[in-house]
Amino acid sequence: MSLEAKLQGWTGPSSTTEQEKQERAERMVRQAVTSHPAFDGYAFRVYAKGSYANNTNVRSDSDVDIAVQCTEATYSREHESGVGPKGGADYEGPWTPAKFRKELAAAMEAKFPGQVDTSGSTAIRIDANSARVDADVVPCFNFRYYFSPSNFRPGAMIIKKDGTRVHNYAEEQLKKGRAKNVVTNMAFKQAVRILKRVENNMVVAGKHREVPSYFIECLVYNVPDDVLKRSTWESTIRGVLNHLWSNLDGDEPEDAARRWHEVSEWKYLFTNQQPWSRKDGRDFTKAAWNYLELGK
Repeated sequence: MSLEAKLQGWTGPSSTTEQEKQERAERMVRQAVTSHPAFDGYAFRVYAKGSYANNTNVRSDSDVDIAVQCTEATYSREHESGVGPKGGADYEGPWTPAKFRKELAAAMEAKFPGQVDTSGSTAIRIDANSARVDADVVPCFNFRYYFSPSNFRPGAMIIKKDGTRVHNYAEEQLKKGRAKNVVTNMAFKQAVRILKRVENNMVVAGKHREVPSYFIECLVYNVPDDVLKRSTWESTIRGVLNHLWSNLDGDEPEDAARRWHEVSEWKYLFTNQQPWSRKDGRDFTKAAWNYLELGK
């Protein structure tokens, strides 16, 4: 099989069967939250995020990330001290992170007896069976990043077991990813799937360590649109890897305009709080180039 044919075969999402299993997992988690007595009378949002929601998942990483967002509580940060209406004060109310996590775990145990793993620092893991895929259920809260009392970015605040806080913008990520896909003639998400399959195959073959799926998506998002719109997949992936290799060399730029962002464009891709680095991106790029034998 030619490289072009192989890359073309790697552009598609999960199979229809896998998608049905993903949808079933999401639906059952929503049912678990709705039927849990401790949640009666309170407001929660249940929604998919990550590769499954963004339609960039492939079969080997077909588990689903499902956020359960407690909208009773809102946490905030301020761009500058004093610009938020609450002055940066934390939420104070009954739905503490510990209580919410405990009740959410109980809801999952009731729905999925014997299949729940609560040992993780962030997500509650629901093991797969023949009818559904693995699911990571993430407890989170409303989040607002204030620029002024009336100007803020809405998102979600995740508070890990150790108190570490991570905020993200899943809805904005979804919006920006779809827009990038449209302007690149649907090539953005296909290129992401190709490189995810390259990563999966390299891990199986012992050619490279695992790379976070979302990190790959973010790397491709920062590739110029014209590179993603080339006439063949071989030239496209060659261009993507060339761009990543060249632009990840060296330290993070001091100029904010030159720094790369996550797909939401509301968070920098490389900070000391991220689980990856510029070097990780370069290492993956080099390994993918060699795996695909693009230097021949």
